[in-house]
Amino acid sequence: MMFTWIIALMLLAQPVNVPNDLSITEKEQPVITINRTDFMIDLPGVPILDVGKYKSFLKRLDKQVYEEPVNAKIDSRGRIIPEQVGYKLNHRLFTDKFSAYFFSNGSAKIDVPKILVYPKVDSELLSDIRVKQIGRYDTYFNASNKNRSHNISLATEAINNYVVFPGKTFSFNKVVGQRTKEKGYLPAKIIVRGEFSEGVGGGICQVSSTLFNAVDRAGVQITQRYSHSKRVNYVPPGRDATVSWYGPDFNFKNHYNQPILIRANAQGSRVTVMVYSSDQINYEPRKIPSALKQPLQEVSSD
Repeated sequence: MMFTWIIALMLLAQPVNVPNDLSITEKEQPVITINRTDFMIDLPGVPILDVGKYKSFLKRLDKQVYEEPVNAKIDSRGRIIPEQVGYKLNHRLFTDKFSAYFFSNGSAKIDVPKILVYPKVDSELLSDIRVKQIGRYDTYFNASNKNRSHNISLATEAINNYVVFPGKTFSFNKVVGQRTKEKGYLPAKIIVRGEFSEGVGGGICQVSSTLFNAVDRAGVQITQRYSHSKRVNYVPPGRDATVSWYGPDFNFKNHYNQPILIRANAQGSRVTVMVYSSDQINYEPRKIPSALKQPLQEVSSD
């Protein structure tokens, strides 16, 4: 009799020959379908979860589910475009539901549990820190150089609407990213070891230099800046900030008590960078020389 009961219990512990699929859905739309056997350690009896396989799957599901939040921004007409909330996978709730499926028999369906991810910059913050202009700088360029003008426009778009919170450091290379053909940057003149050459992204140093002078005028703390190995024509001597993806970067730190907002644009033959904050900011502006409206033509620039 005892032997008969042992055989019966062993048979009950074996997986039942029924469908084992788990359908993971989002708003009733299928995201992915998996099978519990893909996550089982191959041992007889009660199913055992392979934790390594489950963690790898969770990372893959994370990427499929994640929706990046979008910061609020100000458009070219000065209107605030509202922020968009993002989403990420709720690991704890999903694991609870997955465990209930894994240690049972048959198929199941899970609607992806998600957590809201709020953007760092919302409409309320923007409306507060767009109030007071604490710095501005304008530089000028030859608009007939189409490639260089195009690169300047891309770089100004990348830094436009960027908010630097108190105590945080701004990195030009990190914010703008690598200047590549895939991102739309074109070949134009650059300076390499004191000599002029052609390189993808030529012209963006005018944007970094304009930004440097704007934030320096606002009195922020400059933490990293390098000058070109050759004089450039769009800023006064010693007022440039060269940048390169595999080389120099331009960094500054917001040591003020309020966030600061960068507004940048390239129109016609002028690059403009403005720095704003709330009317509660305690800042100490600096006096710096302005750029020539008609740069010296005999001095080339990158």
